[in-house]
Amino acid sequence: MATEDPAALQAPPGDVKQRKKPLATGMATPEEETIPLGELKMLEPCHLHPDSTETERIITVLDETAAKLEMSSLIPHIISSLDKFADVLGPEITNSLIQHQKLSNEMEQLLASPEGEAPMRAEEQQRCLCLLEQRLTRSVRDVLRLLLANPSLCQALRQETWARKSPAEGFIKAFGEFRNLMVERLLTSPVEEEEKLRLLEDISLQIKKSTEAIAALQAELAAACQAGEEEIHKKDQVIKDLKTSVQDLAEGCKAGIQQMKQEGDKQQENDLQFSQAKCARLQEDIEQLGAQLSALIREHRASELDLKQRKRRVETEIVNWIQKYNTDMGEKQAEYEEVSGAYSEEKAQLSLLLERRVVLLQEYSQIEEERRKRQKEEEEALEELNTKTLAATCIQAFWRGYLVRSLFKLKKKPKKGKGKGKGKGKKAKK
Repeated sequence: MATEDPAALQAPPGDVKQRKKPLATGMATPEEETIPLGELKMLEPCHLHPDSTETERIITVLDETAAKLEMSSLIPHIISSLDKFADVLGPEITNSLIQHQKLSNEMEQLLASPEGEAPMRAEEQQRCLCLLEQRLTRSVRDVLRLLLANPSLCQALRQETWARKSPAEGFIKAFGEFRNLMVERLLTSPVEEEEKLRLLEDISLQIKKSTEAIAALQAELAAACQAGEEEIHKKDQVIKDLKTSVQDLAEGCKAGIQQMKQEGDKQQENDLQFSQAKCARLQEDIEQLGAQLSALIREHRASELDLKQRKRRVETEIVNWIQKYNTDMGEKQAEYEEVSGAYSEEKAQLSLLLERRVVLLQEYSQIEEERRKRQKEEEEALEELNTKTLAATCIQAFWRGYLVRSLFKLKKKPKKGKGKGKGKGKKAKK
């Protein structure tokens, strides 16, 4: 398609009539050129209809892609609220979503893990990443196929548009704009395209005329600003006059202040006389309080002397207690040294006993080892004796059995003549 004028793109079709309105009251409007309503409708793709199977297929693919984008943007919210949607989704979709969540977690863990320093480690990580991407793509495709197979479920999930994140919402909106643009380009014939370009050129011409009108209005605005500045100058002159009057008022205030100062000096003299009389009365009070203070000082000195005597007695008692403490500690020290000597002797005896204990333990371990060996030998001898006894018993039993069998054979052995006659008789009977 031919490239479109950027100035024309900045003015959408819906704003053409608004640009024809006058920009200021009392100003002449630019020359109006009316555009037919049919030409305006040509800019809107809603009146176009597909005229070929390929166009319908492309539009269908775009619509299906938009639906898949909407559903895929809701998959993270569905997985996070799987308990809420479990009854609606069914076991098959729920299992697919769980598997998809596991793959997503594996992908996040793999991406979060630091890359290995060795080249083989990096290649292995890249290969695992590629495999996970393929599995994740297949998982998303399977989940979308199961969701889109249930239109009522899709309609219910589309109401969860608030669950989408802003990037997904922006991408879906951008894809919708791309779909509308493609549909408009597919459904616009070359003739309509030329008409559209001509219409856009007309619109850009009207924009140019409107720009000229704006420039005229800006000139008028500059004149109005000049008039405003003159008015401001007049106001400044009035302000200066007011300042002069304020200065006169200030001089009158100074005279009033001088008069008030004189009155204040008179009041100060009166206050000074009153304060001198008050100071005389306070001086008398000070003398009386000084006499009271002297009496209190004498009383407190007597009590201080008494307290000093009590302090001396207490110090004497403390010295006596310290001497007694030193005597007791000397006795305790002598007792401690005696106990320490006894403790040293007992410690030496304990070390001797420990040495003897070590020797006795070695002897005890040797005795225990000999006793264990002796017990083991006795057990082996007893076991050998039991084995021999059992063997002798078996041999005796076998021999007795042999003797009994031999005895029975001798008893059962028949005589030679009798045996042959009996044998023939048996054969004849048979």
